[in-house]
Amino acid sequence: MINNRATSRRMLALLLAGALLLMTAAGCGKASQTNGQDAASSAQDGDLTLVIGAYSVVRDAFDELLPQFQAQWLQQTGQKIVFQQSYEASGTQARAIAGGFEADVAVLAMEGDINKVAKAGFITHDWKAQNHAGMITRSIVVLGTRAGNPLGVTGWDDLTKDGVKVLYPNPKTSGGAQWDINAMYGAGLKKSEEELGTKDPAFAKSYLEKIHANVESLDKSGRASMAAFEYGVGDVIVTYENELLSRIKQGVAYDIVVPRDTILIENPAAVVDKNVDKHGTRKAAEAFVAFLQSEEAQRVFADYGFRPVDEKVAEESKERFAQPEGLFDITYLGGWEEVRETLYSKRGVWYQVLAGI
Repeated sequence: MINNRATSRRMLALLLAGALLLMTAAGCGKASQTNGQDAASSAQDGDLTLVIGAYSVVRDAFDELLPQFQAQWLQQTGQKIVFQQSYEASGTQARAIAGGFEADVAVLAMEGDINKVAKAGFITHDWKAQNHAGMITRSIVVLGTRAGNPLGVTGWDDLTKDGVKVLYPNPKTSGGAQWDINAMYGAGLKKSEEELGTKDPAFAKSYLEKIHANVESLDKSGRASMAAFEYGVGDVIVTYENELLSRIKQGVAYDIVVPRDTILIENPAAVVDKNVDKHGTRKAAEAFVAFLQSEEAQRVFADYGFRPVDEKVAEESKERFAQPEGLFDITYLGGWEEVRETLYSKRGVWYQVLAGI
């Protein structure tokens, strides 16, 4: 039972998170999905406007990357390009684009969210045929604690202990949350292999249930979950490694605990064919996605805690990132199609955990 003080803190954290999300333009129309008044007014002065629909976690890096691309595009073409930006939880953003938000480029948390846009008929090319299978960044799922790690958290097992308050976002709206749950469920499968000699889905479900029993908060997005944690809600946050590295870079005192068994996160970007053809922005949109995979952009991503997809930059920056002994990727869980059916369908493991069945 959460006491009154904790409840009050939780409500305040939700208000803070909500305010942050409102600031990232949650409307549906092209003009309303901007980064505020400045973006709208600057668009009037540009030769070309490019609309970006992105998941919330990438926003800080894009604050640096978008001006770099603007300067590069101006130098190469003589054309002034401006951006209108929308940052939301990845699942929410995917549904918005599939529902008619006219993003020229979708930058989302996971392959499945890009595929939602494709299935709605807005992405018609083979987006995975581009470099790095369409991915622009990587990360891993880690645990964040307060400075000094006061509870002595060392891995997933500690999240099952009585009295440990855990945060992660809601997988119904957040792609990051699905990565988090994939990591916990996969860690349960790894543990079952060690203890039982085989991958046991029932064991992994039970492991996920034990962690979820300690959840204090299921926020809309990874960024909203981080806002709640920064306000003081919870003891441990399950999140992207890059989210914590970015906060630490900004002077926030957190400890990062890298579980021995965790999942490799891969984040895609794709040109939204139906919209770029409508807006006449295909050339710029394709150049922007290519820019995000360039060495220049990959070094910026690395500075913000993302693991680069570019091999050269990955080698340059490898000392910054821990290499978990039991790191696995989505194929360990059978790939995204199987994960969606096993974990997130109406009768899937996650919904069974939520329902207590």
